[in-house]
Amino acid sequence: MKKPFLAPALLALATSLILSGCSLNNPESAEAHYAPGLGDIMGATATRHSKLWFAGQAQNWALAAYELDELHEGFEDAEKYHPTHKHVPVPIPQLIASTMNKPLEKLDEAIKKQDIVAFTKHYDELTDGCNSCHRTSEFEFNLVTRPMFNPFANQAFTLPR
Repeated sequence: MKKPFLAPALLALATSLILSGCSLNNPESAEAHYAPGLGDIMGATATRHSKLWFAGQAQNWALAAYELDELHEGFEDAEKYHPTHKHVPVPIPQLIASTMNKPLEKLDEAIKKQDIVAFTKHYDELTDGCNSCHRTSEFEFNLVTRPMFNPFANQAFTLPR
């Protein structure tokens, strides 16, 4: 004996599963539900800042360029997800532009020229920009410095010869 309600019920179930799967695979839908915290973005930025230092000191210019690009992406995320933040008196996009853009541009030039002296100088200017941003945003307790040792035991920064 056939059950007449079984086919429509299975069709409805299949349609529901397909449609819910489509919404899960939609990046815009996922983006609407998750925004990284500014602390998460800045934590990744600190990692990129360190890796940029080690790549530059090893004169691994391809890796330095990659890490610099990753820094740009992190700042774009900070601007996108946190145009304002808590009690910070200046909008985040304006703050990043005023403290980070020039050092990032100069570092990009030094990397393209493969100039270790200019790289070191402009890396220090980038670090100063980080600290200026932190002072302006009343996060001066977060002081950024050159890394003192390589915490990335699983990554070689020098290129094989």
